[in-house]
Amino acid sequence: MNRTETPMFQSYEQVEQAVMAVVEEKIINGRFLKTLRDGGFSSAQICEFALQYSYYSRNFPRVLGAAVAAVEPLDRWWVPLVDNMWDEAGRGNPKGYHSKMYRTFLESTAPGVAISDEHVPDYPVGEATKKAVESFLSFLRSASTLEAMAAVGLGSELFAGLVMGEIGQGLRHPNYNREQRLNVSFWMAHADTHEPRHYQLCKDVLLDFHSEQDLQAIYRAGVIIASSEARFYDELYDEMMAK
Repeated sequence: MNRTETPMFQSYEQVEQAVMAVVEEKIINGRFLKTLRDGGFSSAQICEFALQYSYYSRNFPRVLGAAVAAVEPLDRWWVPLVDNMWDEAGRGNPKGYHSKMYRTFLESTAPGVAISDEHVPDYPVGEATKKAVESFLSFLRSASTLEAMAAVGLGSELFAGLVMGEIGQGLRHPNYNREQRLNVSFWMAHADTHEPRHYQLCKDVLLDFHSEQDLQAIYRAGVIIASSEARFYDELYDEMMAK
């Protein structure tokens, strides 16, 4: 990924606002979410989204593991990331595995697709999804400790609850629930409880860094990953519209 030029910041709150401005422009007001909210996708296109996002979702623990590997081996850095990963594992309860939660959505959206015991659909993964996962992992391979925490915190968890809530609400549109009611519990659970907590754990660490240099590093990492996610939704939109 190319480094991006950064504005001047005097506080962490200004960094948050700058990253959220990118998210609002490129994701919240992007083609994918706008069409989803308007009920503009066909059943086949929603099915495609569900199948592709399953790969994105089940690879997130790999992203968190890469972030853990990137940070210093100190509790303040790795514990928030592992706590996030523990949520992916249902905090030790197999019934709460996020892969199982996602499966309920997938089965309601793509009932004709076989799904393995490991919750993997028998369906090819598209380029948009593979690129999004690899971009996140690639950034973390060379990230500093601060960049890794900012990438997960500002680049993902800051707005994950908002975006997943928008997706969950969009999937409730009557156009998508005529033949079979979609199970959106996966999306709403993340929007209501999981993601806000995950972000707060990262933020509690990032707030300790006040220098202009650190704030710019935090912003760069956040906006690079946020922009990568925006490209994911935009490119996935193109793939969906081809269905």
